[in-house]
Amino acid sequence: MCDDNGDGTLRAVAWTDICPWLRLFRCFRLAIGFGFPLLLAAVAILLTVTGWALFGWVFSGDPEIARQLGPYKGCPWLALTSVVPDELDELGLPAPPLGFGRDEPTPYADVGSPESIFRRSAEPFWGSFAQLSRPLWQIFSSDVTVTKLAYLALCGLWSLAIWAFFGGAIARRAAVELACEEHVGAGAMLRYACKRWSTYFSAPLLLVVGIAAIALGLALAGILLHWNLTAALAGLFLWPLMLLGGLAITYLLVWLMLGWPLMWGATSAEGQDSFDALSRSNQYLFQRPLHYLFYVVVAVVIGWLGWVVVSNFAGAVIALTHWAADWGADSSRWLADGSGGRQVDALLSDTAEVGIVGAFGSGLILFWCGCVKMLAVGFLYSYFWTASTCIYLLLRYDAEGKELDSVFLEEEEDEATYGLPPIGTDEAGAPVVEDDAAPPDDAAPPGESQSGGEGEPPTESEGNEPPSEGDERSDQT
Repeated sequence: MCDDNGDGTLRAVAWTDICPWLRLFRCFRLAIGFGFPLLLAAVAILLTVTGWALFGWVFSGDPEIARQLGPYKGCPWLALTSVVPDELDELGLPAPPLGFGRDEPTPYADVGSPESIFRRSAEPFWGSFAQLSRPLWQIFSSDVTVTKLAYLALCGLWSLAIWAFFGGAIARRAAVELACEEHVGAGAMLRYACKRWSTYFSAPLLLVVGIAAIALGLALAGILLHWNLTAALAGLFLWPLMLLGGLAITYLLVWLMLGWPLMWGATSAEGQDSFDALSRSNQYLFQRPLHYLFYVVVAVVIGWLGWVVVSNFAGAVIALTHWAADWGADSSRWLADGSGGRQVDALLSDTAEVGIVGAFGSGLILFWCGCVKMLAVGFLYSYFWTASTCIYLLLRYDAEGKELDSVFLEEEEDEATYGLPPIGTDEAGAPVVEDDAAPPDDAAPPGESQSGGEGEPPTESEGNEPPSEGDERSDQT
């Protein structure tokens, strides 16, 4: 942990060995990686909310479901990009504009009931966890109907299917780089996630199936409450058993809601099946709950500070581009009184009177600005999966004492393999490496001896005798 120069003076201290949780600070650097991680996370969340919107359109006959998309004008990604500021006067510390752990008060905020599943907090770790878990949370509301239950179930399965691949790829990259400090290429992480997609998908789904099976049994028993006599009998004999069923649902639900991020870390670091991921998530969650809570708090604080940098950087890119373009778009800036400016903002506003071509150009400008914001939004999810994987490694170290640099590595399929070179003997009978040995396919035909002559093959006694000085050695093996 330290170096001693001989006189007892410490020269360096390995703080990550003393305080392993300091490794969480590396998550920001891994998650920010401008390029593939941000792009992968941005594509994943776009696919997620697009699927949710399509399901909402299918079930739009339910007024509560119809209000899910109403505040976002049919564009669910506005709920994501609205957390990124695009005005210079909005830049700065994200409190209160980008509040810590609270939903962003944007023009697209949902004022209806129930809360829209598209909304998210501006905090990377808890906000991502809450948004991806929200379909499951809302299933257990007291006013859920059959239509809304089907809608939320489809949204949950769609989200699980999307992040089983994209989240698995990001978590795999984080596991290898956090443990081995080796760079993981885009192809390697995508191949790993594709190969183990079923494991990522099925691990939390098994708990969902268990909860649904128990709930169905309780629902069937609830039919007895329709009649007074059977209700009295159910309260006398059946209700204690039903409470045990409720206890089982509560246990499985706590396991699922708090342990599902650990399942991605277990699959990414261990390379095992879904049952191993379930077992490890259960063990670490219930054996080290305070450790888990502490790591989550640290991850939330680090993620919030990282979001200050990322969101304001993206907002500055857009705002300064608008500012520079205004000098050419609005000639009134050159007047003596200094009036004018903000021509670009006026062009992009809904109240601007532009033709079809102007509206097309305005739409393209908004599209490219939205791409910049979506890359920033990608950090929210990239950081969540990276920090979740780091928390898994820390909990594994606390519960099992397994080193943090231990991670499953698989051989690349395109990696060339080489065997040992052929071994022969020299004139004195000592073993040597034959450099020009021919492959087995080119061996001498059965009618020829291996000494190069024709006739019968050498006998066993002759084969054991060392060659004489006058004999020529064959190049064939």
